[in-house]
Amino acid sequence: MSVSKSELIKQLKLIYPNLLKKDLLKVFDIFLEEVKIALKNDERVELRRWGIFYQKIQKERNSRNPKTGESVYTPQKRNVNFKMSKELFKIINEK
Repeated sequence: MSVSKSELIKQLKLIYPNLLKKDLLKVFDIFLEEVKIALKNDERVELRRWGIFYQKIQKERNSRNPKTGESVYTPQKRNVNFKMSKELFKIINEK
């Protein structure tokens, strides 16, 4: 099961009933935009007791198309990775 942005906003509205839904949505959008900007500037985003978002560069290489077997050039690209904190790991793996 996945959680959508609207479901997260609904949960925040239940926790903070005094805040307007549009204000919660705006704060959430600002947060996500700041994370995007930081990652684009090669910075890592650390959320205490949650985890770290960081970029990893995948080098350019010659790869192979498994269907045809022909060689294909793959340019350098950046991937966003997430490393969870030890606390989050413990919470997720509790039974």
